[in-house]
Amino acid sequence: MTAFHSLNRRTFTRTVFVGGLALALPNVRAAGPNDRLNLAFVGVGTMGRGHLGGFLGMPDVQVVAVCDVVNERSEAAQKSVNARYASQRNRADYHGCEIVVDYRKLLDRKDIDAVVIATPDHWHALPAVHFAQAGKHIYCEKPLTRTIGEGKRIIDAVKKSGIVFQTGSQQRTEFGGKFRIAMEFIRAGALGDVKTVRVGVGAPNKPCDLPEQPIPAGTDWDRWLGPAPKRGYNEILCPKGVHGHFPAWRNYREYAGGGLADMGAHHFDIAQWALGMDDSGPVTIESPAGNADSGLRYVYANGIEMFHGGPSGCTFEGTLGKLYVDRGVIQATPAALLEQFLAKRGVSAAPTDHKRDWIDCIRKGGTPACPASVGHRSATVCHLGNIGYQLRRKLTWDPVKEQFVNDDAANALVDPAMREGWAF
Repeated sequence: MTAFHSLNRRTFTRTVFVGGLALALPNVRAAGPNDRLNLAFVGVGTMGRGHLGGFLGMPDVQVVAVCDVVNERSEAAQKSVNARYASQRNRADYHGCEIVVDYRKLLDRKDIDAVVIATPDHWHALPAVHFAQAGKHIYCEKPLTRTIGEGKRIIDAVKKSGIVFQTGSQQRTEFGGKFRIAMEFIRAGALGDVKTVRVGVGAPNKPCDLPEQPIPAGTDWDRWLGPAPKRGYNEILCPKGVHGHFPAWRNYREYAGGGLADMGAHHFDIAQWALGMDDSGPVTIESPAGNADSGLRYVYANGIEMFHGGPSGCTFEGTLGKLYVDRGVIQATPAALLEQFLAKRGVSAAPTDHKRDWIDCIRKGGTPACPASVGHRSATVCHLGNIGYQLRRKLTWDPVKEQFVNDDAANALVDPAMREGWAF
């Protein structure tokens, strides 16, 4: 039995489980307008540090704990937090941020209101479910999960808990509102009937075949692997210490969904949003011929086709023209279509800061821009694509039942087993 299971009985004291089902709701603390929300961070690598900087700039938020499997990262994050708060309080020093190696030690802490999960993708589901069961509000990086089954478990836990859950698909709120404009433009019928969508993102995932290297001091490699299959350390997956790049674990099937899911969790998310499919998805998936790593075709029940491939971002093709949107541009062909739409649109009151939107929903109530249910459906599109590339044949998907139709081999990839000792 691994160390991961040594805390199970102690950490879930507020919830009674029978047959894997929670029978008592967790205690979710409601924050008053003048209360400071206490946050913990699980994962303080490159992305986690970026989020950390954003939350440290909010006067109504206090970071009280950081967690990572690499000691140098936790120590650097703790130092950054303590230095920031010491400066804000005009104090010589501050020691209010704690380092935790095992995130489950945070579950029963009544002083923690919410958690930011910025781990590699294969480590999203377990802490998300556990923190939801513990009544902690959650901001979780995208793509929400590594598998479709993980997403269904997160949805179930969030529904039972009543917490505010924000998926980190910030294109719905940020980048000058370009993606919201695109969504409104498509839904308003300004492009006529949409026939085709092209989503330009990276390649599908692939099996990990990296050679084994010595494990650096201060890195808990077995914990980094967690629910993933046992294998030797390689710095490409978990670079030593503090670094400034985005590690390539995201390319490998055991840990993530490749470029298809990495940026696909952003751009397929926008496609789903614009098409009004936030609670649904495609019904067929057809991989391209040979070993091509783009060109996969999705078809929705209404006949709309969506292709993996094309310019970075989303291209919508309708009966009246085209609309292209990416983080730095939104343009229509003919241009007059967008000009006329914008002239009539008016000023949007939608949120423009994804993190702030989450905090405000915790304080005031309401649904955040990308709740867990939406993050799950967007990630599912990515997972379906990866399964299509892996099996290399046409697949039929039931978006209501969330399973493949009469296809045991494909359904086996919907919810594959986690490593023994690191499962739910």
